[in-house]
Amino acid sequence: MLAAETRVASPSDSVALLAKSPVDWKQIVRPLEPFLNAVSQRMGEQISAFEADLAAYASYALTAQGKQLRPALVGLSASATGKIQDSHVTVAVIIELVHLATLVHDDVIDEATLRRGRPTMAANWGNEISVLLGDCLFAHALKLAAGFPTTEVCRAVASATNTVCAGEILQTQRRGNLRCTRAEYLKVIAMKTGELFALACDLGAYLSGAPLREREALRNYGMALGTAYQIYDDCLDLFGSEGVAGKSLGTDLAKGKVTLPVLVLLERDDRAIHAKLEPLVAEYDVRNFPLIVALLRRQGALHESLRVVQEHLDAAKDWARALRPSEAVVGLVSLCEALSAQTESLGGAA
Repeated sequence: MLAAETRVASPSDSVALLAKSPVDWKQIVRPLEPFLNAVSQRMGEQISAFEADLAAYASYALTAQGKQLRPALVGLSASATGKIQDSHVTVAVIIELVHLATLVHDDVIDEATLRRGRPTMAANWGNEISVLLGDCLFAHALKLAAGFPTTEVCRAVASATNTVCAGEILQTQRRGNLRCTRAEYLKVIAMKTGELFALACDLGAYLSGAPLREREALRNYGMALGTAYQIYDDCLDLFGSEGVAGKSLGTDLAKGKVTLPVLVLLERDDRAIHAKLEPLVAEYDVRNFPLIVALLRRQGALHESLRVVQEHLDAAKDWARALRPSEAVVGLVSLCEALSAQTESLGGAA
C-alpha cells in the first residue's frame, strides 16, 4: 500500500522511530529507568481519579503511552541542572496527560481508526466519548498542576496546552491552503509539537532550581528538537516506508495538510512546477501519490526539507552544550544524533 486508504494515526512519539537508529535509545535513558518506571506507575494510578463508569475509557487512553520521550526530557533536564525529585514524576505525568489528550482529539479530527496497532478511542467508543474523554484528560492534568505549592507549574501547563490546541486549530484552518508560507508552517508545528517538548525541558529544569539562563537554554533545546522531529515525521509520511513509519503513507495529503516538502516547491516561482503539483495536491487522489512523490524527489524537496531538520537539530545540540557538561547533557545531544541518523537514512532512500 502506498498511500492512506484506512485512516491510521501517525506515531504519537518520536521514540518509536529513534529506537531504530544507530544511537541506542535504551542506552540514552538507562540512567532514567527508576524515574521512568515511577512515571509509568503513577500514570496507572491516575485511572482511579476518574468516575468508576469512566475507568475503562481512562485505562484505555492512559495505557497508550509509548517510549516516554517527554518524561525522558523532564528527567534529562532535571539531571542536567540538579537532581530528580518526586515533583519531576508528577510533572512528567501531567505532560503525558496533556499529550495523550491531544492524541485522542487528533484521532477524532483525522478520522483515524488505528494508533500503534490497536483501535483508537474513537473507533471503539465513537467521537462524542472520545472528545469528552480528551477534555477530562486535559482537566485532570491541570488539576494535578494546581496541586503544586507555586502557581508557576499550573500557569506553564495551562499556557502550553492553550498553545498546542491553538496550533491544531491553525493547522485545521490551513488545510488545502496552497498559499501557506514556510514561516506559517514552522509556526504551526512549533506550537502543536515543539511546545510540549519545550515545556518538558523547562519544567524539568525549573523544579531542579535551575537559573533562568539554563531554563531558557533547555526550553530552546526542546523547541528545536520538537520542531525537527515534526518536519522529519512529515517527510516520513511522503518518502518513508510503512515499516518505519508504522502507518500508511500519504495521510497528510489525504487530510489536506500542506507540509514542508510540498511548500518547498510551491514557494518557487516556477509556473511549470505549480501547474503539475497544485492539481495533484488540491484534488488529492490516492492513485496520484506516486506521481507527487516522484515530482518532489526530482525537484529536491526532500533534500531541502531534511536540511531544515538538521538545521534545527544543530541548534538543539548547541543549546544543550551551553549547559554544564554532564551525563544528562550527553543524553540530550544523543537524542539529536538519533533523529539525525534517522534523517540521513530517509535521505539515503531518495
